Amino acid sequence: MPEPIRILIVDDHPVVRAGIQGMLAKHEQFNIVGEAENGEQAIQLAGERLPDVILMDLRMPVMDGLEAMIQIRQTHPDIQVLILTTYDSDTDIVAAINAGAVGYLLKDAPREELYLAIQAAAQGKTALNPGVASRLMERIRNPSPESRFSQRELDILERVSEGHTNKDIAKQLFISEATVKTHLLHIFAKLDVSDRAAAVRVAIERGILYIKRH
Repeated sequence: MPEPIRILIVDDHPVVRAGIQGMLAKHEQFNIVGEAENGEQAIQLAGERLPDVILMDLRMPVMDGLEAMIQIRQTHPDIQVLILTTYDSDTDIVAAINAGAVGYLLKDAPREELYLAIQAAAQGKTALNPGVASRLMERIRNPSPESRFSQRELDILERVSEGHTNKDIAKQLFISEATVKTHLLHIFAKLDVSDRAAAVRVAIERGILYIKRH
């Protein structure tokens, strides 16, 4: 019999974590090695417990799942991250896949679908909810101007347009200033500009960013 798949559950709701653990505990192939309630805890436990698969929620306090996943994948590329969330917007899906998620499931997925997704993720195979997969394909076939940008990049670009400093943005998004700078470099490259003012101007011209009217 193969070794059980080591799983870390990351979700800010205790009831959700308990429900997932109860569901997975019934499967002999799974071994829950820890639980985390935010991205910072996820990073710490990932390094300590070295799970094969992390079931990661997206929206959490202190640090969100996307930022945690980016940092975990940088230091532990062998750990696979499977997003398990209630959010199914196009931008969330694309941002998660671009950040390195091996799969994306919604929390109302059937038990067997979750089992199969974890098994696939442990092997480094893509595991997508059918509805998510079809929306992702549609996004690829008919890209919108902002589709080249992750949700995190769009969030930062919007705050730059409002005049916030890197330090302000880091605090608002629960990420480091270094991470903000890295995202800005990616934004500049995608817009083919070299500074913040030009990035905002070009983004508005291309319909990627909209000026808020008060």
